[in-house]
Amino acid sequence: MLVLTRRRGEGVAIGSDIRVIVLGTKGGQVRLGIEAPKSVEVHRDEVHARILNENHLASQTGVIPLDAFRRLVQAKRIRAR
Repeated sequence: MLVLTRRRGEGVAIGSDIRVIVLGTKGGQVRLGIEAPKSVEVHRDEVHARILNENHLASQTGVIPLDAFRRLVQAKRIRAR
């Protein structure tokens, strides 16, 4: 882990296309600005963990009862109208 000390307005470059800038501090919090290409996803740790968990759950194979599948298809048809 790289540990740095930065002041307001100072930043850190990650590669050639990502930059993290200290916007300010207040109490025990630091406000950061992140400049990154739109193709790079930037999330808070807790959001990233939730995404990983949901992706894991979605990747698990499961059997959907035929009646539930039919109701799902029917609901999508009704919303599409």
